Amino acid sequence: MIIANPIYDVVFKRLMENEKVAKFFIGTLLEQEIVSVEIKPQEYTYKGELETAKGVQDAEERMRERFSIWVYRLDFIATIKTDTGEYKKVLIEIQKAKNPIDLMRFRNYLAEQYKKEDKINNKNVVLPITTIYILGFKLPEIESPCISVKRDYIDLINKTTLTQKSEFVEKLTHDCFVVQVERITDRYQTRLDKLLSVFEQRNFTDDKEITKSYNYELDLEELKTITEILHYVGTDPKERKQIENEQEARRTINAMLEDYQEKIAEKDKALNEKDKTLNEQQQELLELKAQMAELKKQLSDQK
Repeated sequence: MIIANPIYDVVFKRLMENEKVAKFFIGTLLEQEIVSVEIKPQEYTYKGELETAKGVQDAEERMRERFSIWVYRLDFIATIKTDTGEYKKVLIEIQKAKNPIDLMRFRNYLAEQYKKEDKINNKNVVLPITTIYILGFKLPEIESPCISVKRDYIDLINKTTLTQKSEFVEKLTHDCFVVQVERITDRYQTRLDKLLSVFEQRNFTDDKEITKSYNYELDLEELKTITEILHYVGTDPKERKQIENEQEARRTINAMLEDYQEKIAEKDKALNEKDKTLNEQQQELLELKAQMAELKKQLSDQK
């Protein structure tokens, strides 16, 4: 079966619009049954992010202008209710390439979500947060395609692990899940394996890596739904055009970032060279002052 590559924002959005798929995706990673889920895609441009960037002024202004043209970046906020009756806010972010500004973007976005209240049953509440990062690049230190970073409550006095949770602590800290799509293998055993198989970055049918051949057995109803959606997105001309537009936008932005970083590197190099020259001149001045002081001393001694 030919399916679209879900690493693209516009494709992943199609998946998350389906409630069954959203519950399967989040529930499989969190290892909890999801009773209800509400997904809100957050669409924005890069313009606002670059306003806080430091560097070469003319390059920055040029990039602000050009970046504001593109509006394709999507993050996803899911409000979920688990089988235990607990409500959580799940932040899902997809990052296809590794750019230096994205770490700060993730941090700033997370900080904004910590500041916001959510509405549950018409009441404003503060929800615990869980983050899911889908990365299109490899973390060199981590070989696993999917990791969970969770928290333990440690009693430092008695050196024991506590089982009781605190609402205060839960709302100030969060669990994190990271999926590295470049490290997904052909393992196909567990429910998680089957979810990850959809994101596997192999068997592409085109040079653009927009579509790929999916050859696994569809032995889960949720997997059938996922592949049906991805098949439609990958074969419909209008849907494919949206993916191509996003891909072109990514290429443009990455090229501009490289140019921007190169400008900053050149400016830093020039400043370092000026600093070096200034330090050398200051050292020469100190040496001259020392020589003058010595001459004055010699003159004084001769008197």
